[in-house]
Amino acid sequence: MRILFLCNKSPWPAHEGGPMAMNSIISGLASEGHFIKVLAVVSDKFMVTEADVPKEYRNQTQIEFDYIDLGIHATDAFFNLFTRKSYHVQRFIAQSYRKKLIRILNEYEFDVVQLETLFMTPYVEVVRKHSNAIVVLRAHNIEHLIWKRMASGTANPLKRLYLHHLASTLQRFEKQAASLFDGIAAITPKDAAFFRPLTTVPVIDLPFGIEPAEWATDTETALWPGLYHIGSMNWMPNEEGIKWFLDEVWLVLKRQFPELSITLAGRFMPSWLVSGYRPGVEVAGEVPDARQFALAHSIAIVPLLSGSGIRIKIIEAMALGKVVITTSIGAEGIQYTDKGNILIADSPVDFVEAVSFCLANPQEAAQIGKAARQLIVEKYSRKTLNNRLLEFYDQLINHREKHS
Repeated sequence: MRILFLCNKSPWPAHEGGPMAMNSIISGLASEGHFIKVLAVVSDKFMVTEADVPKEYRNQTQIEFDYIDLGIHATDAFFNLFTRKSYHVQRFIAQSYRKKLIRILNEYEFDVVQLETLFMTPYVEVVRKHSNAIVVLRAHNIEHLIWKRMASGTANPLKRLYLHHLASTLQRFEKQAASLFDGIAAITPKDAAFFRPLTTVPVIDLPFGIEPAEWATDTETALWPGLYHIGSMNWMPNEEGIKWFLDEVWLVLKRQFPELSITLAGRFMPSWLVSGYRPGVEVAGEVPDARQFALAHSIAIVPLLSGSGIRIKIIEAMALGKVVITTSIGAEGIQYTDKGNILIADSPVDFVEAVSFCLANPQEAAQIGKAARQLIVEKYSRKTLNNRLLEFYDQLINHREKHS
């Protein structure tokens, strides 16, 4: 097939959730011989140039970039309060991106144009005008749900009011946009259930996939108990969750286990965290190899209180045979069994008990990690999931041909 991906950020380098999810599909389909073309947004927050991208990846993806200023501008944000438009989506509208997209659509013929995330929706009209390809939304999250959850957890009344405004305008746009596509590939069953009542087009759930051989386990060299967290801290739910964990859980754990430590890795560590916020907390920042970092530790802490979609860092930790302690929100979209292949903790007491259990029962904890690895190998293989996506494309193409 010939597939064009419109991406809200570059799929390379795959150092955080969105790029990882995009790259899993793009690299997988390219390696199987499908023609792939990528047009990605770059910004000051996630800047990549074509010269940065390895030649092999450029050849596989024909990747092009367009810079869009995605910064939060106070004046624009303020006046958006008096509109019904989503400020999140509006920031992605750029004439330069539109012109590049038109050129690509006139230069190439595609079977499928896949929009990665809701934020690329403003370009559906351009695709329809300049191409006969089917148009698919890859919904990484229920976007408004992230902001609604964040608003509910915000103490500052003015900030909470503005976050509710962002959530409501995003929710309105999300509901209206669902009918614009030929098909929607949501990342979890819960997300797919949100979209189905909003549209008559086919909707599937298609989680993040990995290549199991690339995530082989090596428990012999892992530090025990080796608590760790990895995630980009410019994604607000990550920062929110870590601050909650350090404030509400960590001090209790340190009183019970004075020698316990935790290592935090990821891009964009906030200043409040790198200045010795809590005892026993080591801030590694961005690490050169996330897999090697995770391999060196044993227990993944993922204290998410908001967010949507599927947490790729949890999939990867489970693939490595790590014990994952997370919230119900963090584990959404994963076919887990609490205390079987993951540990669910929704309160400070739950987190303390889960960590205490692992420390007191290292063999039982190791079995949970092994079961986690088995789940990922069976259910989250990249090839299996990409084959499902190709079948979905065929279904959409055949449906259109029958009704044209």
